[in-house]
This record gives sequence, C-alpha cells and structure tokens, in this order.
Amino acid sequence: MKNLKSYWQGLVGLIYPRICLSCGEPLVRGEDFACSECMYHIQRTNYHLKEDNPVAQLFYGRVELEFATSYFGFDKGGIFQKLMHHLKYKGEKELGEMLGKHLGMGLKQSPCLPPVDMVIPVPLHKKRMRERGYNQSEHIAIGLAEVLDVEVNAKSLQRTAYKGSQTKLHRTERWRNVAGNFEVKNENKLSGKHVLLVDDVLTTGATIEACCEALNVVEGIRISVATLARAQ
Repeated sequence: MKNLKSYWQGLVGLIYPRICLSCGEPLVRGEDFACSECMYHIQRTNYHLKEDNPVAQLFYGRVELEFATSYFGFDKGGIFQKLMHHLKYKGEKELGEMLGKHLGMGLKQSPCLPPVDMVIPVPLHKKRMRERGYNQSEHIAIGLAEVLDVEVNAKSLQRTAYKGSQTKLHRTERWRNVAGNFEVKNENKLSGKHVLLVDDVLTTGATIEACCEALNVVEGIRISVATLARAQ
C-alpha cells in the first residue's frame, strides 16, 4: 500500500508539481509550501530568547503578561508577507500549521516562557469565518500546540462584534475598533491556567490587548502572547 501511495503521489507531482508559494520554484521531498532557501531567508527576531524584548515592551502598562514574543520579522513585499497572503486569502490553511510548528520550535527553546496549559487562537467573528471558511490563527495554534504537546482551546474566547478591517487604521482607531469585541465562555476551563494567546501578525497590539482584557475576567488566569511575526 505504501508503494502504491508513493506511486500516486509521484504521478500527481509530475502532473501538478508543488511549488514554493514565495519564489515559485518546485518543492523537493521534505519541503512544504515554501522552499528551504526562502524559509532560510525569512528574518528571525530571536525575541523568544529574551524576556525584555520589543514585543513584551509594547504591552508594558497596557496588560499584564507572563511573556510575549513574535518569531519572524515582517518585511513589506518580502517572503513572509507573500506566505501570509496565501494563508489568509488563498485558502492555504495548512501553511498556518507549518508556520505554527516553526513558532512552536522556537518557543520550546525559550528560557522565558513558563509551562503552558493551553493555546488560545485570537478568534474571528462568525461573519469573517463564513467569508474565509477558517481562522488562520487557529491553524497556527494547531501547529504550535502539536510541538508544545498542549491542547488548543478555540471555543472559550469569542469575538462578539466585527467592525471591518483594521489594515488602514491608525493605532487609536484600531483600539476603538476592537475594544469590547471579545468575551469568554466557560470560564471554569480557564481558571488558574496559563494560556498562550496566538495570532498571525502583531501590529499595534490593539487586538491582543482587547483579547487580554476579556480573558482577565477569569480567576487566576495567566496570559502569554505569541505571534508569527511583528509588522514594524
């Protein structure tokens, strides 16, 4: 059966060759979605190795966190932005799981992140879920949680309102756009837990802050934050 499966995979690969979503070159065995060269050239921030890093500093005085980090750099027009476009708008949700595993491997090496009880993806509103068909942050969380060997909880934090895209909004407008838009269900599942809040790209931190404000109603909860990248 394995030989037959390998045969069909090879035949499909000849007819529909898998290509790198960034550079368009054919992928080889062991590569998924992006070739090794493109993955190599994506900047790593190494923030996960330092407690007092720029992402953690972004939230000082805003929300209390155990730890915060972003794994990749985000260059406009660069390799990572191309991959994120495929993840968010081209239906390549498994790409999120692959990138989540990279994030998870980084966090596994971090001396700063306390043991995590569960991973919580930043939720999409139901309207956006219907439009896109999936939550990219949940797929990032799935890959990350697999590496850390913890559960994904995608139900306890919910988005109750959607006021449109934040892409072109300034920092204050972004905060107003998301403030009060999240709520917690089944608080008992989160009580006393250390949760890792996961998202794709960090910009002003307004969405993460709004999520943390909602989560902080839970007794004894501790929160850390990890995103794939930080946009400067």
